Amino acid sequence: MIDVGAVLQKVEAAAPIEAVEVVAAELGDMVDATAVTLLLADFSGRAVVRLTSAGRVDGARSHGTDQAETLPLPGSRYEQVLRTQQADVEPTDGGARMVVPVTDRGDAIGLLELDLPRYPSSDEVADIGSAAHALAYVLIAARRHTDVFEWGQRSTPFALAAEIQRRLLPASYTCEAGQFTLAGWLEPASSVGGDTFDYTLDRHCLQLSITDAVGHQVEAALLATLLVGALRNGRRKGLDLAGQARYANDSLAESFEPGQFVTGQLLRVELDTGVAAIVNAGHTLPLRLRDGEVTEVELAVEPPFGVVPGREFAVQPFPLEPGDRIVFLTDGMLERNAASLDVAAALAGSAALHPREVVHELGAAVLKATGGDLRDDATMVCLDWYGGPPRGRITEFGADPGRASAPA
Repeated sequence: MIDVGAVLQKVEAAAPIEAVEVVAAELGDMVDATAVTLLLADFSGRAVVRLTSAGRVDGARSHGTDQAETLPLPGSRYEQVLRTQQADVEPTDGGARMVVPVTDRGDAIGLLELDLPRYPSSDEVADIGSAAHALAYVLIAARRHTDVFEWGQRSTPFALAAEIQRRLLPASYTCEAGQFTLAGWLEPASSVGGDTFDYTLDRHCLQLSITDAVGHQVEAALLATLLVGALRNGRRKGLDLAGQARYANDSLAESFEPGQFVTGQLLRVELDTGVAAIVNAGHTLPLRLRDGEVTEVELAVEPPFGVVPGREFAVQPFPLEPGDRIVFLTDGMLERNAASLDVAAALAGSAALHPREVVHELGAAVLKATGGDLRDDATMVCLDWYGGPPRGRITEFGADPGRASAPA
């Protein structure tokens, strides 16, 4: 049996950049693996990246002694494991190759691939899955201290505006909880358009936001920075939705010239009661999938943040029932050169998918519809509401097995 505690003790003694290698090496020794490789999910959502510091890899990017080899996901066994969150074991000559998910609270961080000298037993598969889940925590901790993992996940270099924008997004794009699952995704335009999404979960409520700053590039990123900073600051001060909206609005109006504004929606769901409320500041209406039918959630539309100083924003009731799938989106999903994309139809066909896959599928669809010429950021947050009283999750190695998408 793999002694995860012993592995983590050795991690503590290692430098941050070496911590993941320590886990991989220890795990390899425990199951007699001839090779152990970490593959991180690329920021594009359409590839994984194999990181290594041993030997030259043809076609790989280099960062000092570290190398990053990008492997496309579509049609691969890696895609299957990420989608289903289930280990895959493939017989090889004299052994087996095993791929297991590296996941925390539904956030698919990457994969662990092992070459084994024998076909693993069911106990060994379970132990390796447990170790891969522990590796997720090691990665989360280690990447706070180094740029190597962040660099490895960027198959395309970021412009300055994109760098600023990324700092505004939550550390994890997916969150599974007992009463809900949510996932967000941002497909950046060639000239970054200032979109963001955010969420936070406490003991009694879930809060999320989606915003779209006017303009492009650094100007839009700076607008978004102030808006998101104000929302987070207001939220952490304990302001209610109306107070957060007022504070963010006035902060923009005081700091920028007229004509500089941000559209957005702020949602709060009370976990004890399931009652939800929303502020809608000039933003695209959300879509709801309920009982197989997709409809817009009708909301009163108020001015965007930053337009009317001193504005008091109305907090509107938000109809939410167990079984609802809600998708919040920015207007980049509906831009003119994406006219061939029927977002509602795409959402209607998504019922069997995990929210993490819903936002990836919609992102890929808008890219296809625009021929890759995305002129404005396209951002989505998918919220599945299960309802009921606050409760724990049913988990298996960092993911809820009942909420993974069906095999492709």
